[in-house]
Amino acid sequence: MTCLLVWGNSFAQNLHTITGKIVDEKSVAIPFAVTQLLNASDSTKVKVLSTVIDGGFKIDQVKDGVYVLSISVVGFKTKKIERFVLNGDLQMGAIKLESITKQLNEVSISGKKPFVEHQIDKTVLNVENSIVSTGSTALELLEKAPGVQVDKQNERILLNNKSGVMVMIDGKNNFLPNADLAVYLSNLNSSQIATIEIISNPSSKYDAAGTAGIINIKLKKNKAFGTNGSVSSTYRNAIVANLPRNIYASDLNFNINNRNEKWNFYSNANASKNNNFSNLSLERTTSSDGLQSAFNQNFQKIYTGSRLAAKLGADYYVNEKTTIGVMLDGSTSTRKLDNFSQTFISETRADAITNNSLQLFSNANTPNKNYSANFNVKHDFKNEGASLNFDADYSGFDYSGLENFNTDFYNENGVINNQTFIRNDSKTAIDIFASKIDFTWPISKTVKLETGLKSSFVRTDNDFLSSALLNNEWQNIAGQSNHFIYKENVNAAYANFSKDLGKWQIQAGIRAEHTNATGALITNNTEADQKYLSLFPTVFVNQKISENSNLRYTYGRRIDRPNYQQLNPFNFYMDPYTIQQGNPYLKPQFTNNFELSYSYKSGFSISLAYSKVRDLILDSKTAQNDSTRIVTVGQGNIGSGQYYSAGLYFPISVMKWWSFQNNFNLFYNKFNDNNLEGAPFVLSKLSYNFNITSSITLPHDWSIETNFWLNSPRVRGLETTTIYQYALNTGLQKSFLNKALKFKLNFDDIFATNYWKGTLNYQNVNLQAQNKYVNRRVSFNVSYSFGNQNVKSARSRNTATEDMKNRAGG
Repeated sequence: MTCLLVWGNSFAQNLHTITGKIVDEKSVAIPFAVTQLLNASDSTKVKVLSTVIDGGFKIDQVKDGVYVLSISVVGFKTKKIERFVLNGDLQMGAIKLESITKQLNEVSISGKKPFVEHQIDKTVLNVENSIVSTGSTALELLEKAPGVQVDKQNERILLNNKSGVMVMIDGKNNFLPNADLAVYLSNLNSSQIATIEIISNPSSKYDAAGTAGIINIKLKKNKAFGTNGSVSSTYRNAIVANLPRNIYASDLNFNINNRNEKWNFYSNANASKNNNFSNLSLERTTSSDGLQSAFNQNFQKIYTGSRLAAKLGADYYVNEKTTIGVMLDGSTSTRKLDNFSQTFISETRADAITNNSLQLFSNANTPNKNYSANFNVKHDFKNEGASLNFDADYSGFDYSGLENFNTDFYNENGVINNQTFIRNDSKTAIDIFASKIDFTWPISKTVKLETGLKSSFVRTDNDFLSSALLNNEWQNIAGQSNHFIYKENVNAAYANFSKDLGKWQIQAGIRAEHTNATGALITNNTEADQKYLSLFPTVFVNQKISENSNLRYTYGRRIDRPNYQQLNPFNFYMDPYTIQQGNPYLKPQFTNNFELSYSYKSGFSISLAYSKVRDLILDSKTAQNDSTRIVTVGQGNIGSGQYYSAGLYFPISVMKWWSFQNNFNLFYNKFNDNNLEGAPFVLSKLSYNFNITSSITLPHDWSIETNFWLNSPRVRGLETTTIYQYALNTGLQKSFLNKALKFKLNFDDIFATNYWKGTLNYQNVNLQAQNKYVNRRVSFNVSYSFGNQNVKSARSRNTATEDMKNRAGG
């Protein structure tokens, strides 16, 4: 026993402590620096820890021996204190690390990424560091993107003048109706967005959905060794005369990330409020049995919206080859709409004119919730570039809405002769389950094979109750209330083969998707089924003409499936003379895309593209009943749509501190059907748009950005835009505290020219419309970044629901 005590005391006396502090060149403490104690003989790890907030470290319980101390943190050069003998407690004092930023600055000064960046397979909007994006919503940012048009009139997004865009958030598709997607993007502030990727011709690895291509909005998520984060706040106010009060927007965003050798944790929280106002004017005529009617309508709508969102994720690095990750995110939002409209009706019969009118007071309250979970495993094989990636996902959406429509009808003497009270109560639940596995294997240095499987299950449940107040009781309106359930299962497999032949690089792929969909109308016990197998080939050929010049040839086939709201056959009441109706027999549209592009020095580029869409989904079911004077808006398939386009991009560097990025696009669209609602239909038009961004870097951390975009008049199916839409935006930024603290001031739509005006003329429908939103705003933003900001990018991954969740709004 005595011998054991003596041996234990002797052992305790041979354990020592090493202490010290890690600082930068200015003796400022560096927290969370990875400090490793290694055996000098074989470099095996003895102890690994991170420095605390004041940069200090303490390594205890260390035996006698010869050691090496290694200190590393992203943004600084790794420092090693070579062989030292430890035979007692050791105080190492302050250990200085050299900043990599300092090293880089001694060699060269690199500019920040431009707002618009053209890459070989996509266009990227670098939102995070842009001044003109300050305070903007995601929807407003897309208006500034080359080749993108935001159709606020119909709440849809166009890419290269084509609809059917797949909008993804962090690689996940948002399974939302068009209107709900517009609300989501209107509440998503630029402070949450890192980049926006625009992919006009995706490879077979992506889901085939989205005939016009993919827009992927990547939210901020910085994962690297150490801890870092940011906090930002934005306030925006409208600058338009005679506006209602409280037309403003505000946003508060917080990010924090922590990573060590084994774990990475990241989180984000955001609170935002966005209020807006629109003024819509409509004019149309009807004629029936000698009665000529002229409608003049005006709608004034006030939108108030708020949103809370949070994301939490973790990655566990099992070893240098295998990573396991989980991610949870969710949001809750509320949108309220107050609408006042006046409709003046001038009736002419046998030269006798009668003037009637009606006033509609309506309001809507639509609280929404969405949430998702992702589990991911990635394994890298010994063969460089070989990997296996697995994702399992669940996404859920809950939407409810309560709408009230109170209408007063006036005779020609201005006396109320009728009143109606209508209430719509709707509940929608969407559940998405999906899983996918992707395998990449480089067969040789010049040959690579990619293959994968994916399965997804979607169920949407929409219960809609429309009732009218009759004899002081709410009674169900026959034909306008319904319960609709839509189920969809898509199973897919793909293979991509790429080969580098020196001056030629070739990638060919094929994707097979089997779709099994059922739309069930519970109210009258009817179903509409669709089952089909489709193949989607893609081909990409890059020809290297010289060291600086490349020609790129691409082909791809895509599909755009109708969403549940488009398929839902019941009527949506909009006002006494306007009804929206779904179409359960709507077919998917298929597109063949061809593109030829030339690039020089990754700067100048020119492209030519052609797309042909079969069974194009449009508002072709829009019809007017002249006897009831009711317009029914519905979507159907027309024979085909053809899209021709030419694009030109070139940057200009005026001086080292002043540069321009210029994008010009020319479009020719043609739509035709031999028998559309009983008559042949042909409509075509040549149009163009351009987008110019100027960036100026001034001394003392001042910078200025100015952006101007313009869309010419154009056609889209039955609808014609008759005016030029354009906007001038400018912003100013000042940085402090080594660019950790930033103030941004931004002006959007300075001349208030961003609004829509157009016509819809077909058969007996003759409609002119103008819609003005509040787009002229001033924004002020302050942001502060803390911790180590010289971080490296972490692994990025796309989840199993990446290309699906948008399709409820297609």
